[in-house]
Amino acid sequence: MLFKRPDGRPIRSVAPLQKIMPYIMKTRTDSMNMFEDTFPCEAMDAYIKEKETDGIKLGYMHILIAATVRLIALRPQLNRFIMNGKIYARPKIWVSFVVHPTLEDGSVGTTVKLCFEGTETILEIAEKINEVIRKETTLRKGENGTDKLARVLTFVPGPLIRLVVNFLMFLDRHNMLPKFVVDLSPFHTSFFLTNLKSLGISHVFHHVYEFGTTGLFLAMGKEKVVPAVNSKGEMIHEKRMGFGMVSDERFCDGLYFALSLRQLRKFMQNPKMLETPLEKKVEDIR
Repeated sequence: MLFKRPDGRPIRSVAPLQKIMPYIMKTRTDSMNMFEDTFPCEAMDAYIKEKETDGIKLGYMHILIAATVRLIALRPQLNRFIMNGKIYARPKIWVSFVVHPTLEDGSVGTTVKLCFEGTETILEIAEKINEVIRKETTLRKGENGTDKLARVLTFVPGPLIRLVVNFLMFLDRHNMLPKFVVDLSPFHTSFFLTNLKSLGISHVFHHVYEFGTTGLFLAMGKEKVVPAVNSKGEMIHEKRMGFGMVSDERFCDGLYFALSLRQLRKFMQNPKMLETPLEKKVEDIR
C-alpha cells in the first residue's frame, strides 16, 4: 500500500473469513443487504413539539440523522468501508443528503455532506443541519463546491466522461484520489440519506453507489397509520414512519448489524436520549 487515504485507515486484525469476503463479493451491488422497519411517531412528535416551544426547529430527519450519528459513534464497525478488497475505518462520521430549494416539479437539488465527531448532541446536529439547509436554499448564491466539481465534468466531451470517471475510480482504489475531491464528494460518506417523507411517498431501498465509499443508504418515508399491539397486548392504530436501509454486508457481520438496528430503534423511540453528549466515541480495532 503506497499511499494513505485521507478518509480512512486500514483494519488488519479482522477474522480470516471477513478478510476474504471483499474478494468473493467484489462490488457493493453484489453485497447489498436490505432492511425494512417502521418507527412509532408518537414519541418523536412529542419531542418535536416540545422543542418547538423552545424555538428549536426539528423534524423526523433531524432525529434520524442524530440517531444514526450516535449509533455509529457507539458501533464503529458501521463506519467502515471497502476499497480495493481492503477494509478501512473512517476517522469521523459523514452524512450526505440532497437539499431542494422547493418541492415543486423541476426544482434542482444539491447534495451536501456534513462531518461530525460523533460526540455531538441532537441539538448540535440539528443546528448544523438547519444551517446548511438555509445556506443551500434561502441564502444560496451560486453553486457550492460539490456542484462546481460536478460541473467540471460536464466540460469533458461526452464520450470521455466515462474515461474520466473510471480514472477517478482507479485513483480512489489505489488511495491516490486528491483529498479535496474526497472532501467534496458526497459519495465518500458514512451514510447517505434520502428523505422521501418530504415528498409524501413511502421509503425505498436505495442502492449503494459503486463510486466512492458509501456503505449505508438510509431512506425515510411518509408516515402511515397501521395496526399495532400495545404493551397491554391490545390492538391499536399507531402512526409509524417507514424506514429502509441498504448496507454493504462485507465490513461487519449480520449479528452486528442486527444489534445496531435494535439500538437505532431505541434512539428513534426516545430522542431525548440524544440530548446527552457522548463523552467519547468508541474507536474501531486496529
